[in-house]
Amino acid sequence: MPTLNLPNNNGGLVPFTTSTPRDFPTRANRPFNRIAYSAAHVVADPRAEADPWVDAAIDWDATIQYRLGLYDLGLGVAEAMDTAQRGMGLDWAASQELIRRSLSAAKDIPGARIACGAGTDHLEPSPDLSLDDVIRAYEEQVEFVEGQGGRIILMASRALAACAKSPDDYAKVYGRILGQVREPVLIHWLGEMFDPALAGYWGHGDHMAAMDVCLDMLAGNAAKIDGIKISLLDKDKEIAMRRRLPDGVRMYTGDDFNYAELIAGDEIGYSDALLGIFDAIAPAASAALDAFAAGDTAKFHDILAPTVPLSRHIFKAPTRFYKTGVVFMAWLNGHQDHFVMVGGQQSARSLSHLAELFRLADAAGLLRDPDMAASRMATVLAMHGVES
Repeated sequence: MPTLNLPNNNGGLVPFTTSTPRDFPTRANRPFNRIAYSAAHVVADPRAEADPWVDAAIDWDATIQYRLGLYDLGLGVAEAMDTAQRGMGLDWAASQELIRRSLSAAKDIPGARIACGAGTDHLEPSPDLSLDDVIRAYEEQVEFVEGQGGRIILMASRALAACAKSPDDYAKVYGRILGQVREPVLIHWLGEMFDPALAGYWGHGDHMAAMDVCLDMLAGNAAKIDGIKISLLDKDKEIAMRRRLPDGVRMYTGDDFNYAELIAGDEIGYSDALLGIFDAIAPAASAALDAFAAGDTAKFHDILAPTVPLSRHIFKAPTRFYKTGVVFMAWLNGHQDHFVMVGGQQSARSLSHLAELFRLADAAGLLRDPDMAASRMATVLAMHGVES
């Protein structure tokens, strides 16, 4: 197995020898007993004549091909979410094209599960906006997704967070939008650790007080809601909310720190999944969910346990830079032929961070071709002046 000299947090170099990867299947063997969406990343086009910090140049073929692999693994696709750099390099115009192409590709996949983000990211946040401005922005994006035949994930709104004066303003906006949708939607409560502009969402800085507002909104619109994804990286808050959900409303975990135990659940309930980390660990996620559906809970935890340290590392603060780790994993595993990101965000994490990610991915058995992964890691080391 290949050996590299990898940097540690002290600036030194330590030899690291890769191990044999785990033999995860490339296709799901049976239906899962949990709904599982992977929030999928986009593949940038490094050859495009574009300014990476300004223009969202996408390799559409590679982007769609990656989604087809997720479907093979039995995972659904949560499209045009923050993992795809939505609002963080991917603008609404590019998001529309992504949604259009992804929905078109899904039509040819029997049983493909896909839902698409609709938000207000084409509206510049400002305290001077009116609630009607926010409602019109939501309506525009919802209309587009539904016009393409897509299911809605109603994303959190920076514009609403900027202009709302009280919790009642959130209830008004969500009530207006949910009163118009064609079929039940997923609500996404994205915490400020993922997007600082969303601090104080639902009208409260305290998450438990915000939860009360959100739950009242869910109860008042339950017929139009399939479920809610919360991304607060706090399992106790998720469980507390899960136990208070209206009948028929699902909890979709967005907790990239504690997903294994939240999906497994307890004697009272469980969470389905809509996770960014499922992009990076898709083969392991699929194998674990397959084992769980077969009644082998021990194997489920055996597969997922070593992925949790990897996920916690990828999503460490500043959490909004987790997308760099997700794309790095895709490149290490040959799902794309470069480590370039929309907005130039491949530079958002340090060399030592990427080196630790490499070690943890190896420990989880997720470097499917260690020789290729080591060669690509060596390229990154060389770019940083480190001889491997």
